[in-house]
Amino acid sequence: MYGRRVGAQVEVAQGAREEVRTAEVIATLCLATDLGMGFPFEHGLEGTVVAMRLADELGITGEDASQTYYAMLLTHSGCTTDAQLAAEIFGSDLRESFHPVLYGSPRQVVFGLIGSIPDPDASLPARALQTARGFPKLARNQRPHLTATCEVGEMLAARLGLSPATAGLFAFLTERWDGKGPLRRAGAEEVPLPIRVMHVARDAVFQGRRGGPEFVAEVIGERAGGAFDPEIANCLASKAPELLAIDPDRSTWEEVLAAEPAPAATLVGPEIDRALAAFGDFADLISPHLTGHSARVAELAADAAARLGLDAGEVEGVRRAGHLHDIGRVGVHPAIWSKPGPLTADEWEQVRLHPYHTERVLSRSPFFAGLAPIASADHERLDGSGYHRGASAPALAPGARLLAAADAYVAMTSPRPHRLALSTERAADELAAEASSGRLDPEAAMAVLEQAGEPVPPIERPAGLTEREVQVLALLARGLQTKQVARALEISVKTADRHVQNAYAKVGVSTRAAATLYAMEHGLVAWGEFPIEEAPPRA
Repeated sequence: MYGRRVGAQVEVAQGAREEVRTAEVIATLCLATDLGMGFPFEHGLEGTVVAMRLADELGITGEDASQTYYAMLLTHSGCTTDAQLAAEIFGSDLRESFHPVLYGSPRQVVFGLIGSIPDPDASLPARALQTARGFPKLARNQRPHLTATCEVGEMLAARLGLSPATAGLFAFLTERWDGKGPLRRAGAEEVPLPIRVMHVARDAVFQGRRGGPEFVAEVIGERAGGAFDPEIANCLASKAPELLAIDPDRSTWEEVLAAEPAPAATLVGPEIDRALAAFGDFADLISPHLTGHSARVAELAADAAARLGLDAGEVEGVRRAGHLHDIGRVGVHPAIWSKPGPLTADEWEQVRLHPYHTERVLSRSPFFAGLAPIASADHERLDGSGYHRGASAPALAPGARLLAAADAYVAMTSPRPHRLALSTERAADELAAEASSGRLDPEAAMAVLEQAGEPVPPIERPAGLTEREVQVLALLARGLQTKQVARALEISVKTADRHVQNAYAKVGVSTRAAATLYAMEHGLVAWGEFPIEEAPPRA
């Protein structure tokens, strides 16, 4: 048996170095891989709990236990690689036809793959034709795909701060005890011990969704000596009820963090940002058309935030949210992201849900939860016409507005299946039009375009307000009197009053309260802290 230690969430005092538990970061990515694989939420966390219980039962300790834990959380991290290709080949849900036999005999595996090619709803002749067309592509691409899956898993593990030994496990991810893995790299004890434990736990949790502990014990026992190390398989089969006991009414999050072998690993400073950049790259693997999207959005949004004078912490938050904003894309079928024509109503609804998936993936972790409000708001619009919440200007922080503008610009200047990339000039015009229409924040749009090196087209303010009138309304909305507005903007009181009256007339109000409500509704109070005299102390 080996020890356990529950690491507390790290609180960073001002001036202290920032750190976060590696387990918290990797467990968050594990939730995203559940979405990408079409598994139930927390499926990967449950598998990790079972793997660690099994390791305990087997007396596995030290480095082997740690490697089992981290690698199990990342088991499916490379599986969204070539997702577009998989969508082209398979017409059936792999969870129904292939995953049940993933660790069966080689013959069962082959027939499981072939059975996944045709669309189950198609006619018999159509299914035969689909199989005939899909099988050659499957045969050509299976080995390259599995190799890529291993390589991507290894690279992600390294970027998430894991040791070279742990990252190196992924080279053996598809191997079997009997040496008949598709890549034929190892067999028996040549397959690292953590991988042998992972395979049994992975299959046990999947089979557990098809039947009870007795069913799992039977299936795992049958595969002992084939795909599985007999000692490990028989251990699980003999204690299946205890090892598989998961409360379906409770989240597994806390239990999986508690299962981390001591000492708990942490990411510090730049290691955190390297890991978050890996999240963005993982999300972008869902389609070739998205390659590099998250990194471009993150840098552009952060640079625009700095241009607008946001403090260093806010700039860092915007950059991090930019890397994370599309993690929910993996929850949408890759064929939708690659569709060259218009989306159906159902497909569009799935697209609209991807920010919701981002929010749900990030919300489990205290560290990521702080970034979720901005990361999941990249498709919200000031007028409430965005998604997934339909939030309007008062609910959208400066970081969310910047991310929305940067995301829109990067998307427009990148090719998509249904269109070519827009020229930078055309994209600048489109972004300015979105700001003029009240959908994007004008200040955010201007900062993004300036940072991108584009001339800023004229942006019309709501109700025809001038830039000065917007500043005046913003200060009034913060509670300043006309004299204070004049001092803040270094103009005369008479000039300030004229701007107030002009602004009121344009927006159709006559009171400060109504003007404040208008300013909040149209996103006019988010930018700029103007210097004013401090209020005199209360008597």
